[in-house]
Amino acid sequence: MQSTKGYPSDISASRFERISPFLQKASKRTRPTEVELLAVFNAILYVLKEGCRWRSLPHDFPNWNTVYYHFRKWKNHIDPESKQPLLEVVLKKLISEDRRDDNREEETTMLIIDAQSVKNTDPAEQKGYDGGKKILGIKRHLAVDSRGLPHMLHVTTANISDKAGAIEMITARSDHFQGVEKVLVDGGYSGEPFAQFVREKLASETELAKRSELHTFEVIPKRWVVERTISWLEKCRRLWKNCERLLETSLSIIRLAFISLLLRRS
Repeated sequence: MQSTKGYPSDISASRFERISPFLQKASKRTRPTEVELLAVFNAILYVLKEGCRWRSLPHDFPNWNTVYYHFRKWKNHIDPESKQPLLEVVLKKLISEDRRDDNREEETTMLIIDAQSVKNTDPAEQKGYDGGKKILGIKRHLAVDSRGLPHMLHVTTANISDKAGAIEMITARSDHFQGVEKVLVDGGYSGEPFAQFVREKLASETELAKRSELHTFEVIPKRWVVERTISWLEKCRRLWKNCERLLETSLSIIRLAFISLLLRRS
């Protein structure tokens, strides 16, 4: 049973109720749940925020095997209605609610794309070398709206270029973003072939912000909103480096980081 004092990474029961019905869908109804899902979820957030190993969870959380079992179940479960990963469905729900609370349409009309290369730790198996950043590890690709909320997430090895990773990300999710009118990018995504790809897949125009133009005294382009989003991830010690063995696990951890962020904003 979790300590009544709790940890800074914990979320309240009232906030957990917003996503609890989705997480319960991943559980088979053959027998009653023996542990509280809130305690399990807070244990996962502890690993995410503090950067510890699963086996190093404090003893007042459920057993680490139980916590990791639920994490894997939520990571691998595909929602039968949308045919999308469960954690992606939960994240989209929270983003839609947050946009509605801000008097915005649920679907964004603008995406800002960027990527972040991250070093691997010893357990990580899939990796590549980013010659530009001199990093051996993975690359996180993000497409966010004007408020920095992530609408597309993708993870590749670091040797994949920003442009190629963005193409993979958009190709996998373009069917859900037909209302996008503009895509903001930096020089790493320059070139007519990428702009043509965006027009074909999203029916939107690409706006390029060259880094040489960013040093003049002007209003900061909205493209830099994505840099703030990347900094949000760095509030989680588990994400300072890539600690996950598989790319899909890394993607799930990123989704959980944003889910935690949005739950706390409510």
